[in-house]
Amino acid sequence: MDVEMRPRLGFLGLGWIGRHRMQCLAASDSVEIAALADTAPDCLAEARKLAPDAQACTDYDALLDLDLDGIVIATPSALHADQSQAALKRDRAVFCQKPLGRSGTETARVVACAQARDRLLGVDFSYRYLKGVASIRERIANGDLGEIYAATLTFHNAYGPDKPWFYRRASAGGGCVTDLGIHLIDLALWLLGDRVEQVSSRCYAGGQLLAPDTDKVEDYASIRLTLGRGTCVDIACSWRLPLGRDCDIQLAFYGTRAGMALKNVNGSFYDFRTELYRGTATEVLHEPVDENGWGGRAVIAWAHKLGECRRFDEAIAPVVTVAEIIDQIYGNGEGAYR
Repeated sequence: MDVEMRPRLGFLGLGWIGRHRMQCLAASDSVEIAALADTAPDCLAEARKLAPDAQACTDYDALLDLDLDGIVIATPSALHADQSQAALKRDRAVFCQKPLGRSGTETARVVACAQARDRLLGVDFSYRYLKGVASIRERIANGDLGEIYAATLTFHNAYGPDKPWFYRRASAGGGCVTDLGIHLIDLALWLLGDRVEQVSSRCYAGGQLLAPDTDKVEDYASIRLTLGRGTCVDIACSWRLPLGRDCDIQLAFYGTRAGMALKNVNGSFYDFRTELYRGTATEVLHEPVDENGWGGRAVIAWAHKLGECRRFDEAIAPVVTVAEIIDQIYGNGEGAYR
């Protein structure tokens, strides 16, 4: 379409994340919040305070029966693949909370459905939209850092999810890797633009290597990705780590000319500083002064794209690669489950 429209959207899953994404879209004035659906009456009631004119539904089928351009999904992980496909088969565009599927197979099935129905599909890889991440990507692409030969990416959380389903492989797909590490894997591939040749990992639960054939999930993982050009990418993520602060989130890239890093500030989940390194000198590129609302930028970008065109976008394809790498993480390493 030549003129951007305001898409009519339905929102499925209205917990904290679902309401936050809806609130960001409402503030952007880029969509019409047309309908809401959740099986929990309290979540639905809270969402209706934000969108009192939206039609409220207590089940997904009722939501899909409405005249909508797209569905924003923020439900438990086990439901993502089937719910996304149900919407796509009704010719609705989809924006889904990560992970899109609990495995590479599930994820690939959703992407194939979107392609077959020629409908826009988006996944909430929100950390791509940090100002510092954009700066790192630009400098890597311009060659400012030289040849990147090493990277370290970290996401440690002193807390953990508050829903029981997060702690069962069948319902969540995995533990801290599926919850937190998925962002780091996506960022490593998106920023470096290289293929993964080798994956090795160690997954732990309660300080012990995770036993195979268990429904338990990991609360600590150490991962190494070796890329096609030889770059070594080390990734670590965890829940309930004794950090002495709320969380530790860092991305660091080391090249033959310079290094560059993004770090959270004072244990914050939301505030980040970006630094450039030349030898022993540090230059601060960005202080955390304009990052408010960055968690909603991915869904806003999807909504703007939907307003221009509903058709399938090949840019979603790497989500399958990320899911397949996670499959390998859970199948590699002594004690890692299969």
